Amino acid sequence: MKKTALILAISAALTACATDEAQKPAATAVKPAPPSPAPAPAPVPRATQDIQIGQGGSAPKPDPKKPAVINLASTELFEFNKATLTDSAKKTLDAEVVAKLRDFGEIRYINVNGHADRLGSAQYNQKLSERRAAAVRAYLVSKGADAAHVETFGYGKTTPAKSCPDQKDRKALIECLSPNRRVVVEIQGSPR
Repeated sequence: MKKTALILAISAALTACATDEAQKPAATAVKPAPPSPAPAPAPVPRATQDIQIGQGGSAPKPDPKKPAVINLASTELFEFNKATLTDSAKKTLDAEVVAKLRDFGEIRYINVNGHADRLGSAQYNQKLSERRAAAVRAYLVSKGADAAHVETFGYGKTTPAKSCPDQKDRKALIECLSPNRRVVVEIQGSPR
């Protein structure tokens, strides 16, 4: 009898719970707010993007070496109104460019960009900048650079590195403008 009473008591309790639930007003459905967008994933380094899993996978490829840009001032390379390399210029090229060429296993390209100051006509400065770039190219080729990978560009007086006010003393103006008479050498390739 104790079992039957216990079962009846449990059954009554459950019935009471069920009727209490039924008498409560129905809750209105609340539409959940849309989930906020997930933050953008952090960029994966390129080296890990190139990993292949499974047989025949290869090691991660290293990021390409950034171009080595060497900016050489004319006081080290050329005299005013000239496109002939001085002995000092050759030493500078050996130390700053030829030595860096050894860091590359494969050279994709070498750009040699010649520049001139604003003194003289645009046409004259264009040709002078081209001759300066050609002189540096010839020297690099003589030191072992592959001629097929070396390109020259003349920018004339279009991209000055320094602005100088007009002066009565022409010699002082020429000295002030010397950073504009330059050659920029850009090397792109794969490291050793």
